[in-house]
Order: sequence, then structure tokens, then C-alpha cells
Amino acid sequence: MRLTERQQEYWRRNLKVTAFLLLIWFGVTFVGSFFARELNAFVILGFPLGFYLGAQGALIVYVAVIFFYVRYMNHLDREYGVNEGEDE
Repeated sequence: MRLTERQQEYWRRNLKVTAFLLLIWFGVTFVGSFFARELNAFVILGFPLGFYLGAQGALIVYVAVIFFYVRYMNHLDREYGVNEGEDE
């Protein structure tokens, strides 16, 4: 089955946002952990920054990534007419 130009554009935009959000996920998960020892020199609310990023900061970023992805894909689905019947 051959995809139309519109379907290909939808898929390209989907892949772009997914790659961007995976890059954020990778940075928070692995880069933040890699530099945890250096980040512990800074203290936030009485906790070392490395600990705070692992215990609270990463989770907040993950929820924000999910929230952004859902909102973006709902918008993209409506724009390309492939929404599943949910109206906002």
C-alpha cells in the first residue's frame, strides 16, 4: 500500500516530535545520572541536586513529556483528520 503525501507528512511530523521527546528523556535519564556526582555540589531544599533530579526532577520531566506528547498528537490528529472521535 502506497501512502499519500499527506500521510507521509503526518508520519514525518510524528517521528520528529517522538525523536525530540526521546532526546529529552535520554538527557534526563542518562546525562543527569552521569553527572550526578558533580550536581551534588548544589543543594535544593536541603537535598543535593543529583539526588533531587533522580528522585523528583526526572519524574516531573517524564510527566511533562507525556503531557506534551498527548496534546501535540491530539492536535496533529485533528489537523490531519485522523482523530478518533474525541472532541475537545
